[in-house]
Amino acid sequence: MSITYRKTSAVFESLVSVEDAEDLLQWIQKNPQGNVDLSGCTHLHAANLQVLMATRIAVVAWPKDTVFKRWLTSALK
Repeated sequence: MSITYRKTSAVFESLVSVEDAEDLLQWIQKNPQGNVDLSGCTHLHAANLQVLMATRIAVVAWPKDTVFKRWLTSALK
């Protein structure tokens, strides 16, 4: 798993694959006031991006890579 689920946040690390999308959606549905930390994420499969876009969950930390960060912020804001 490349997502660590905590009580109020989901922490993304490295490559987040399509296999993570269903668990991510279930966690967000159970924790609608939660947030995501993308600071350790280097690649995000489109299925996970769709979950983040559809649920509009708060992002508390963006990826370190500036191009990836710019791409994600434009998609999620």
